[in-house]
Amino acid sequence: MKMERRNSNLISRPFTSTVLFVFILFCDTTFKYIACQSGQISCKSKQYCNECVQTPSCAWCTDINFKDSDRCFQYAGENANVLNGKECSNIYYPKSSIDITVNKNLTKKITDPEQVTVQIAPQKIELKLRLNKKETFKFYYQKSEGYPVDLYFLMDLSKSMDDDKAKLSSVGETLANSMKEITSNFRLGFGSFVDKPVIPFVYLPHEIKAKKCAEINYNENDESCDVAYGFRNNMPLNNNTAKFSKEVTDAKVSSNVDSPEGGLDALIQVIVCKEEIGWRDSARHLIIFSTDAAFHIAGDGRLGGVIQPNDGECHLYKKREYTHSTILDYPSIGQVIQKIREHSMNVIFAVTESEAPIYEDLASNIVGSSVGLLEKDSNNIVDIVRDKYAEISGSIEMNDNAPEFLSVTYRTQCTDKNAPLQQRKICHNLKVEQKIEFEAEIELSKCPSDKNYVHTFQIYPVGINERLEVRVEMLCDCECEHEGFNKNQEQDDIKFCHNSGKYQCGVCRCNSRHYGRGCECNVGDTAARGDKEANVIGCKKDANSTINCSGRGQCICNKCECERRSNGEEYYGNYCECDNFSCARYNNLLCNGEDHGTCDCGQCICKPGWENGPGNSPCTCTTDVNTCIAPSSDEICTGNGVCKCGQCVCNKAKNGIEYSGPYCDRCATCNGRCKKLRDCVKCKVYNEGPSTKSCNDSCPASFELKTVDSIEKIEKQHEYKCPVDIGCSFFIYYYENNKLVIVAEKKNNCPKPMEVAGFSIAIGVVSTIVLIGLACLIGWKVITMIQDKREYSRFEKQRALAKWNTDENPLYKKAQSTFSNPVYCNNTE
Repeated sequence: MKMERRNSNLISRPFTSTVLFVFILFCDTTFKYIACQSGQISCKSKQYCNECVQTPSCAWCTDINFKDSDRCFQYAGENANVLNGKECSNIYYPKSSIDITVNKNLTKKITDPEQVTVQIAPQKIELKLRLNKKETFKFYYQKSEGYPVDLYFLMDLSKSMDDDKAKLSSVGETLANSMKEITSNFRLGFGSFVDKPVIPFVYLPHEIKAKKCAEINYNENDESCDVAYGFRNNMPLNNNTAKFSKEVTDAKVSSNVDSPEGGLDALIQVIVCKEEIGWRDSARHLIIFSTDAAFHIAGDGRLGGVIQPNDGECHLYKKREYTHSTILDYPSIGQVIQKIREHSMNVIFAVTESEAPIYEDLASNIVGSSVGLLEKDSNNIVDIVRDKYAEISGSIEMNDNAPEFLSVTYRTQCTDKNAPLQQRKICHNLKVEQKIEFEAEIELSKCPSDKNYVHTFQIYPVGINERLEVRVEMLCDCECEHEGFNKNQEQDDIKFCHNSGKYQCGVCRCNSRHYGRGCECNVGDTAARGDKEANVIGCKKDANSTINCSGRGQCICNKCECERRSNGEEYYGNYCECDNFSCARYNNLLCNGEDHGTCDCGQCICKPGWENGPGNSPCTCTTDVNTCIAPSSDEICTGNGVCKCGQCVCNKAKNGIEYSGPYCDRCATCNGRCKKLRDCVKCKVYNEGPSTKSCNDSCPASFELKTVDSIEKIEKQHEYKCPVDIGCSFFIYYYENNKLVIVAEKKNNCPKPMEVAGFSIAIGVVSTIVLIGLACLIGWKVITMIQDKREYSRFEKQRALAKWNTDENPLYKKAQSTFSNPVYCNNTE
């Protein structure tokens, strides 16, 4: 049996595989056919070459003598030159392509501070891209050993940060030494900020030279307190760590009125003032933003009369003071994010715990930024810088500034070369000289409305001023439409377009006053004649339409001539917007066949007696309700449901009661038809019940009654089984040929009261069984006692014959053992 089963499996597997293969092949062929047909339709609707090439997989025939109006078609390959049964010798089908133009080698180690570093390759790529087409290319990132770092410390010098300033001045050398352990090419800078020196942000306006601070014990001669200012570049970036400590020590704290500070004002200046701050091109740019307060944002300056929006430009006087603090409003968060992205900055917000939530929200919107918690006196500032820099430099995140019509998707394996490519653009735990491969997929989602079809964007690693420049030429138009392409433009305009349009790519582009295949129709003449279509230039459906006759016909002097097919299918309507073949199908029949419905303008019009069925299946449901009326009733679905598609859909009654059956006349939890028919059966069959004289009073008007020995042998569809009485026989009813049929058992086998004689016999039998059981138990007990007595006597006899004393145990051994050595001699003499 096992061998036979195994053989049958071996036989069935090839058969199943063959069937599955044929099914997949059929589905694939069908899908390709449908896709091809839909592609042909979408191509045929295009009237000009640029519209054609903006449709995926469509090509354009530029032949002058090609008379067919459908020049746009589904591209079938380079060797295919037959279009709609006609040959086309000049087919324009632009193809996407990729060309790497600059590809310098990656730099593994930096040995010279002036060395040009390359960490991303290639550096320039040129793409030719069609609409909705995707092109993929690979690029690489490698972290160079000894990559330069520019670290600028931007500190809040309001009065509350006085103790933090003192701590920073003492750790300048430690901070520099800590960074030099990471890279030998390190520079440090320092700047400070307070707030806009205007009321109500500070106590006194900037013009008043008195130096005052917001202290209870104010000392007018206190030289450690400075006038409020917006931003001050205390020390540009350099490698003099001693000067850094001195500048921090010499910097004076100031005061303002409200809690938020002008930190974003200062941050913008640090970012955009490249020369004044001293940012290098080939270096990682790191800004430590230290504060214990929130920040003002765009619009807050209106409180002090500063209403001019921030321009995001550099305004440092002699590379030191921010001159436009009282002129320009605070920058918006969006401006800050944009400038950080443009200038490849990494920002670390070193803030107190109370302000951390605000800056965490800000950092979550800025790529390459993070938040570190300052201790009370900034004692951990060196740890924050070291840890955050290690986190930043050990990760790489790719970003881009591609326009909205170009989508860029990144995939990479990161450091695991055996892992599959995943859609992501950030990698962690990078090591020096480790090469990471990225894959970028570029897709053109739409052509620019300004018709500027050449665009350049950059792919860059966040926080590093290096770029992969991608030049994209969007193939959204045709060469034959470019100015100067046609050397005989003027002659062709007269010859083919009646001098009322431009002859381009084999067709005429008519001016606003003419239309038609050869611009032979004049809008003015049509309007003068008062034709019905005079207000619709070029047979367009509305003012927003760009296609004549819905792409399904030809516009001949402002009137559409719709296409017709040889199989009876046709387009119709004023703009060929309707057809008689694109409606829904059922069982592969249009509108379920001509007997059920017809197709009109994409909608099935059902014939009388039919309507749409479940799932909007076309014209599949009959509207006749006679099939929902039981033969013995005149109500639809016995009043317990509704008729849908010729069948009863039963209602759900109150208290959870549900009706069922083909006529909703059955209820398992309620007294229904069984109760009505019970009295009739008892009267007609068993001659019982209150109405035995006139059984017709309890019986339906029309039915058929049958009697059988047992109803268990009867199997009918939709039969209902009912008890005559509890514990008695059953009867069933069902409908046959729209007639109620009742089948009952001939005998009503109801249980009868038990007789006294029978009861006595039962009691006697039970008593006898009990007595016999007791006798058996007593006998077993006597036999057991005799056996035990014999065994005891035998034991006493054997004990009397024992040869050992009763106080000794022959099996007992003492715990002490004595041994003697026969060789040993004790010579005491």
